[in-house]
Amino acid sequence: MIQLAAKDQEIERCFAVMRQLRPHLQAEDFVAVVRAQMAEGYQLAYLLNGDAVACVAGFRIQRTLVAGKSLYVDDLATDDSARSHGHGAAMMAWLRQLAKDQGCSEIHLDSGVQRHRAHRFYLNRKMDIVAFHFSESLRHD
Repeated sequence: MIQLAAKDQEIERCFAVMRQLRPHLQAEDFVAVVRAQMAEGYQLAYLLNGDAVACVAGFRIQRTLVAGKSLYVDDLATDDSARSHGHGAAMMAWLRQLAKDQGCSEIHLDSGVQRHRAHRFYLNRKMDIVAFHFSESLRHD
């Protein structure tokens, strides 16, 4: 069953799986960081396998000149111990249906160049590699 995290306790339950994708995250800050992102349109979905969170997806519905209305996946992670059981595929199917229901014309996501298994997963879901993502750190030492 996939549902949106609305309560702080639901957001907290997603931390262990999200941290597998985003190891820099700290448990004591997680709810506040997610809440700040939610104020900007971020949503956090999670898939339960029994009582355990097996997969999480952070996403937002957005409008851009290049894509019009689209669903952007910020984060998608399946618990290491629950991989290859269809949880990621179920989450992607749920996101795809949500995007259609919201009138989106596309789904977008970025994936680190080193994440070869993730790339196979996305390509197997008929996603295409359509751009390079460029980044510049503005942090000062």
